[in-house]
Amino acid sequence: MPPALRRILKERFVAWALRGRPPEPVPVVLSQRRVYVLPTRAGLFYAVSLLVMLIGAINYNLSLGYALVFLLAGLGIVAILHGFRNLAGLTLTVGACAPVFAGEIARFPLVLHNPDARARRLLRLRLPDADVVGIDVPPQDKTRALLPLPTTRRGWLPMPRATIETVWPLGLVRAWSYAAPALPCLVYPKPAATVPPAPTFAGIEGGRLPGDAGDEDFAGLRRHQPSDQLHHVAWKTAARQGPHAALQTKQFAGTAAQALWFDWATLPPGMDTETRLSVLARWVLDAETAGLSWGLRLPGREIPQAHGPDHTHACLKALALHGEET
Repeated sequence: MPPALRRILKERFVAWALRGRPPEPVPVVLSQRRVYVLPTRAGLFYAVSLLVMLIGAINYNLSLGYALVFLLAGLGIVAILHGFRNLAGLTLTVGACAPVFAGEIARFPLVLHNPDARARRLLRLRLPDADVVGIDVPPQDKTRALLPLPTTRRGWLPMPRATIETVWPLGLVRAWSYAAPALPCLVYPKPAATVPPAPTFAGIEGGRLPGDAGDEDFAGLRRHQPSDQLHHVAWKTAARQGPHAALQTKQFAGTAAQALWFDWATLPPGMDTETRLSVLARWVLDAETAGLSWGLRLPGREIPQAHGPDHTHACLKALALHGEET
């Protein structure tokens, strides 16, 4: 069969097997109608061997040969039943997919719930053209699997069709099912390796970057944030208050504090859209690493100056979804 025709037939079968158009609302229940069973290569060889043994038993009229053939045939039928029951009845839900940068591996969290008193063993889950993840699901419990998928472009990446399969217990049959739950992953633009200096960096006063607080006058204390620079932490105060006290950060007032803006319009006119987004993503990451505060200006949108993980995510999300419907 030509590969193109085989691919078309497979996609039509998958569309029929999903019992609806993806994405599916969660939870997804793998009912009996959604589980399919076919022999593996080992199972086909097993069946051919039984047929040869049966022909030999008939030819030589061997009673023990008949008994052995029927015993092994019964074992194969039991393997079919157990392989089918290893999948039927499972319930699938999803977790939160952590954002990644374009070119990295997105990991879609799929949670399998087992309502029965028997364990579900040797389950294999995979996405198209991705690595296989093997798990077991304990009785009346759940197991979380992270399904990897390479990313190539920014924006929302919907979770493609997942295949859940098993060859338990004897490897003679393959039972499988499909699921396509609604689970998107946000893909940030890939940060540029080399970038021009941000235009606002040129306005340095007193040797400090814009947005960096001055050190001239002590202005008080505030609650420590993860993005604060370590040398601004009030270590002496923390030592006096004891190990369980919350960390505090020293604030200073000076003339060097300025607003740091990353502006789409300041980039070279001949730069294409994706390169602009990569450069802006690199500036955002560098500013967060340096503990600076910054704002982001895009065509039709402006994110006010701030800092911290939430602000970084908001800026990177705006870059990821630029030009797309959110």
